[in-house]
Amino acid sequence: MTSTADHADLISEVEGHLRKVAKVVRRGMLDALPDGEPVQWLYGPMREYPSRPGKALRPALCMSASRAFGAEPDALLGVAVAIELLHNAFLVHDDVADGSEMRRGRPTLAATHGMAAALNAGDGLAIVSGQVLRRATRGLDPELADLVWHEFDTMALRTLEGQATEVGWQLDNVEDLKPQDYLELIMLKTCWYTTIHPLRVGALVGSGGKADLAPLVRFGFHFGAAFQIRDDLLNLVGDEKTYGKEILGDLYEGKRTLTLMHLLSAAEGKDRALLSDYLRRGRAERSDDLVRSVRRLMDDYGSIGFTREYAEGILLVAEEYFEQAFADARQGPDLDFLRALVPYVWARWR
Repeated sequence: MTSTADHADLISEVEGHLRKVAKVVRRGMLDALPDGEPVQWLYGPMREYPSRPGKALRPALCMSASRAFGAEPDALLGVAVAIELLHNAFLVHDDVADGSEMRRGRPTLAATHGMAAALNAGDGLAIVSGQVLRRATRGLDPELADLVWHEFDTMALRTLEGQATEVGWQLDNVEDLKPQDYLELIMLKTCWYTTIHPLRVGALVGSGGKADLAPLVRFGFHFGAAFQIRDDLLNLVGDEKTYGKEILGDLYEGKRTLTLMHLLSAAEGKDRALLSDYLRRGRAERSDDLVRSVRRLMDDYGSIGFTREYAEGILLVAEEYFEQAFADARQGPDLDFLRALVPYVWARWR
């Protein structure tokens, strides 16, 4: 069993590398953003999320995978910046759709600038992401550049499909959901753009188009699923200052997380009736007392414990698929970092 000291060392090592990547990518994002007018209503708000410290997991995956498969040190920096810009665009739109109040420890764009300005800022970040990717792929072989763009387009569509499904479940008050439904959702909503796409693009360019990308999908799915489930749990049990987002925000929004799905299947009698009433309400109608009651039921029915065990099983599979996905990668610090990310997912608190 891994000791607390080992966990602390792992977290320190991985997050130290992520901070270095974040610093370089943040500079690249801000350099790519226009600085003309209208600053107050567009370009200023566009800079806010990229300026806030984030995990930088996606660019770190992309750049390390590329080097592990043979790329020069900074060959994928432009692609990594494009991925992170699109991530920030998604975050702005997510916060509007979810009615979220906090992002990376500060108020959301919608909370400070209003919904219309936030949507414009999100659109602007998505547009600049495409511009950065176009510049980054100009130096590639044309066929390889087309493959990178195909990967980028596929990732964006899969992510949008997942977002639409999640919103649809809430709009139609869908209750009869199973763990398999959740996994299919996060394959689209989370895994494609958080893990699968960065890894595939990194390996694709690093190997000059020769890498077998199929194993990266299997690893990326299980790794990304564990990442998302851990994120869901931190929203329920984490510390808001460390986590950087609104604690219990998912419950206020009525998100169909794995934990909530388990509770819906296990609850009985008046508890099940309370859950049905909770799901029928919108965010503004879900009182603090109601949300806390649902959170207590998650403890009472073992939903938190179920979620932990489920994610730990997925993580064990991810460890097995890692060796297949990186069988042709070269040994070195980048492969070591990628391997360390698997246990880190479960050890992290932000």
